[in-house]
Amino acid sequence: MPTFDMDPYDGDENDYMPQEDDWDRDMLLDPAWEKQQRKTFTAWCNSHLRKAGTQIENIEEDFRDGLKLMLLLEVISGERLAKPERGKMRVHKISNVNKALHYITSKGVKLVSIGAEEIVDGNAKMTLGMIWTIILRFAIQDISVEETSAKEGLLLWCQRKTAPYKNVNIQNFHISWKDGLGFCALIHRHRPELIDYGKLRKDDPMTNLNTAFDVAEKYLDIPKMLDAEDIVGTARPDEKAIMTYVSSFYHAFSGAQKAETAANRICKVLAVNQENEQLMEDYEKLATLGVDPSHHPLAGEPCPEKHHAGYAAEAGGLQGLSPQHKPPKVQEKCQLEINFQHPTDQAEAEQQACLLPSEGKMVSDVSNAWGGLEGAEKGYEEWLLNEIRRLERLDHLAEKFRQKAAIHEAWTEGKEEMLQARDFETASLSEIKALLKKHEAFESDLAAHQDRVEQIAAIAQELNELDYYDSPSVNARCQRICDQWDALGALTQKRSEALQRTEKLLETIDQLYLEFAKRAAPFNNWMEGAMEDLQDTFIVHTIEEIQGLSTAHEQFKATLPEADKERGAILGIHNEIAKIVATYHVNMAGTNPYTTINPQEINAKWDKVRQLVPQRDQALIEEHARQQNNERLRRQFANQANVIGPWIQTKMEEIGRISIEMHGTLEDQLTHLRQYEKNIVNYKPKIDQLEGDHQLIQEALIFDNKHTNYTMEHIRVGWEQLLTTIARTINEIENQILTRDAKGISQDQMNEFRASFNHFDRDHSGTLGAEEFKACLISLGFDIANDAQKKTGMMEAEDFKTCLISLGYNMGEAEFSRIMSIVDPNRVGVVTFQSFIDFMSRETADTDTADQVIASFKVLAGDKNFIMADELRRELPPDQADYCIARMAPYSGTDAVPGALDYMSFSTALYGESDL
Repeated sequence: MPTFDMDPYDGDENDYMPQEDDWDRDMLLDPAWEKQQRKTFTAWCNSHLRKAGTQIENIEEDFRDGLKLMLLLEVISGERLAKPERGKMRVHKISNVNKALHYITSKGVKLVSIGAEEIVDGNAKMTLGMIWTIILRFAIQDISVEETSAKEGLLLWCQRKTAPYKNVNIQNFHISWKDGLGFCALIHRHRPELIDYGKLRKDDPMTNLNTAFDVAEKYLDIPKMLDAEDIVGTARPDEKAIMTYVSSFYHAFSGAQKAETAANRICKVLAVNQENEQLMEDYEKLATLGVDPSHHPLAGEPCPEKHHAGYAAEAGGLQGLSPQHKPPKVQEKCQLEINFQHPTDQAEAEQQACLLPSEGKMVSDVSNAWGGLEGAEKGYEEWLLNEIRRLERLDHLAEKFRQKAAIHEAWTEGKEEMLQARDFETASLSEIKALLKKHEAFESDLAAHQDRVEQIAAIAQELNELDYYDSPSVNARCQRICDQWDALGALTQKRSEALQRTEKLLETIDQLYLEFAKRAAPFNNWMEGAMEDLQDTFIVHTIEEIQGLSTAHEQFKATLPEADKERGAILGIHNEIAKIVATYHVNMAGTNPYTTINPQEINAKWDKVRQLVPQRDQALIEEHARQQNNERLRRQFANQANVIGPWIQTKMEEIGRISIEMHGTLEDQLTHLRQYEKNIVNYKPKIDQLEGDHQLIQEALIFDNKHTNYTMEHIRVGWEQLLTTIARTINEIENQILTRDAKGISQDQMNEFRASFNHFDRDHSGTLGAEEFKACLISLGFDIANDAQKKTGMMEAEDFKTCLISLGYNMGEAEFSRIMSIVDPNRVGVVTFQSFIDFMSRETADTDTADQVIASFKVLAGDKNFIMADELRRELPPDQADYCIARMAPYSGTDAVPGALDYMSFSTALYGESDL
């Protein structure tokens, strides 16, 4: 069977809906929307099927056989479709549905993805989509409003109809209709008697919707397609259901709109005729006023006035005639012509009979009357012209006099008080100069006003000659102005002289003020600096520094007489200022503008300087005595330190040579060192005495001593190093003696070891120089040109290795590493002479091993693997026997007996091969 693409936009001539308004199949699956569409589409179909005497109950069931679907299309289109199949079989039903679908597509509608089988099978989704396509094509497509059609045209129609209504804003076909006011507004706009719109409330959508739906069903024959609950109960009502419902309102009111258009046409014709009659009536009234002379303001003869005030009133009437009467009359004349021409033009345009005014009121009659009015106006103007010219001269002169007199009086107001002010008596020089500038400007202004005064007098004289009616008042006012002018001139001269005199006095005082400031400022700075220097706490460390301060102070005291003369000269300037003020009674408004220093301050600081000088003398004397005592302490400490420091250094060098040189046996060296130690200890009282001198220096806060390079800290460190060195050297000799005796090394061997160690110390300093060490290694066959020997009295690993090779040892890196682990267990990289002796003694002496000791114990034990305490006491001295018994662990072998001791573990522990 064929399948149709359900697309309502196929064909250019039938694009009646935009693409986005196509049937949304997915959204139809929304239960709420599907319910609304099912109810709305069923009601819409029944509204048309009732015309054929039938209806449907279930939209997807009743259209399955295709019969009612074909009937619906015939009713809404008015056309006959192909004859339907009456059979009950499925093939008959599909044939009927296909006929209906073919008819729909023949109207330019493209059905997308739908076939007759879905409709016959009762597919609700496809059936609703098909009905919506029919509604779009036959109920909405033909709607047209202002060149918009379909959905946009229907939306625009709703917006236009509901625009005057409050709380109605139609923007779409879903949420804009939820409150029901949109439906009520459409009904009220076309049938206002059906709904009382003023009682509706936006917050009561249920009432609004039920009212609109009930009224539409009862009075407008629009079936109820939705329930109010369907719209209110959903967040967004179904757009297709709302559009279907609203299109029914559009079609219901389209007939009423045609009747309204006919009524408007009749009203338009009647309105034109009524307007023409009213315009002609207005023309009659205006024409009556235009041709009647009694209505003109210039009617009658002029009434001359003898008094000038009357003439002025007549002149005013003449001048007011044009702006008050003529322009309105000109407008009336123009309006009269318009009122006559407009109804004539309208009657001709509407093909109606023209209306004519009564006799004597034609436009030509009005024009003749207007010419007579202009002639009367010209005669009246000539009559008044002579009187106006006569009065003009006197009125102009009088007004000119009043204006100039008023301006002059306003200018002179307050000028006498200003000129009599004594403000210059308390003014400063800058203020006096400003007052002079201001007064000079006033004098210029006064001279400029001279012309105005002369003009005022000349106008008054002319008014007297023309016999002006108010001449006495004019003359009195002119006399007052002239008298005041003379007074202002005298006061101006007097104030100018006073200002100039005051300026000269203040300039003299200002020069003295400036000279006082120029000399007082450096003198004041000198005194402040002197006070700071005299009160400054000096910190000196040597007698030379205090002598320098004393010399500078004596030089300062030598300048005091000259400074006192300068002080007198400065005070003399101030006294001269005071004399001028007292002589000329100058009222000084302020102090010296150039400085804040005053004579009282200068005298106070001078007295302070005089007080501080002897105090400074005493302080310098005391500090000089203190520095002399400090110098004595420095020399006392330096004399001892310069002896003790070299003595300590000499002893250190002697001890170093003793430890290196091999004079006599080790016992002789030990005796010699102990004698050195005794001599050093006997030197301790001198160290203590130096400590006492150092204590005195610290109490005196002496931090430097140019007489010696030694400090007490250097002496202390050197002394401690000396004691440590002698003790360490004695300890090394004692250890060498013990090593020699314990290892059975002869004195010659010890001397040979020392000679080998000292072979590289050719300068007998206990260290090897870089070149000495290099020459030694090269002589032994080694190439170590970049190595350097540290002068520490110890050998580094490479030095020790070279020394061993020189003594006949031949070893590889592994053997040398083993030896270094013995002589340098801490891996510091150097070898001391004591470590060197220990190693050499172990290599050359007849030493015992752990195996030899075990074999000796086995001999004492009678060849047993353990030994008894009695056997030890029998064979060994008591103290050594007790030592072994206390430290031997019990024997735990299979052949052990009570009291058996393990001599094997004891022996290995003695040589570090196990824990003791």
